[in-house]
Amino acid sequence: MFKGTGTALVTPFTKDGIDYKNFGRLIDWQIDRKVEFLVVLGTTGESPAVGESEREEIVRFAVSHIKGRVPVVIGTGGNNTQHSVECSRQAEELGADGILVVTPYYNKPSQEGLYQHFKTVAESVKAPIILYNVPGRTGVNMLPDTVARLAGVRNVVALKEASGNQAQVDETIRKLQRTRPDFLVLSGNDDQAFHLVNAGGHGVISVLSNIAPKETSDMVRAALADRVAEARGLHLRLFPLMKNLFMETSPMPVKYGVSKLGYCENRLRLPLVEASDNCMAQIDKDMKECLGV
Repeated sequence: MFKGTGTALVTPFTKDGIDYKNFGRLIDWQIDRKVEFLVVLGTTGESPAVGESEREEIVRFAVSHIKGRVPVVIGTGGNNTQHSVECSRQAEELGADGILVVTPYYNKPSQEGLYQHFKTVAESVKAPIILYNVPGRTGVNMLPDTVARLAGVRNVVALKEASGNQAQVDETIRKLQRTRPDFLVLSGNDDQAFHLVNAGGHGVISVLSNIAPKETSDMVRAALADRVAEARGLHLRLFPLMKNLFMETSPMPVKYGVSKLGYCENRLRLPLVEASDNCMAQIDKDMKECLGV
């Protein structure tokens, strides 16, 4: 269900709330451009800046608008285990096909704490769980042994790996291939997606595909089909954009890129602000060079 390219969607905001008209247009464009699944209320969706009532509205809208055309994954993670349980149950009740749970931030739990956190959340629902490891944001790194241990929990089915450490990725894949070969490993970094798939991984949860859904999906599908030269060519073509979408804190650069395409306002919620003029000029250059827009 979660193999290939999943777009970690931006959340279009207005001055007063959520821009559902453009959110629906963005969803339709993503599906038309053949991404395999969509992720709502992840890091790129500015989930920490979304209120509780808005969260429910966003999930209801996304599930209703997608209408089963592709699977929809809802981000429910946080640094409060009980709150993650409640958000996960709500997402499941509202029709989510999967749930993305990030490692708790600020608390800095041990590996045992990480295991117990994810196990508790997973056992609170029936929906498939995608683990999300992103130590650069959370301050804690979930190690391969902990991932392999969590793969023993019935509905933990995948890992979004964004440590940036290819050796850790390889070790995780090696352990899982021996113990849980159906477990999916997805890149959380666009610039490592090509490498991860060629090391035995299964796809990407992508920021880049917000503005390049077809190109990102084509790259990943080629890599999964062992068309290495084709995948490499797309990787190298898109690489400047992959890199510079993170030259300032994400989703600041990609929000600007999506606004250029007309699918949202270039509006973020504090404490995030618009990308700098220098960053926007770089994204303009990269979108023209890499995408011809």
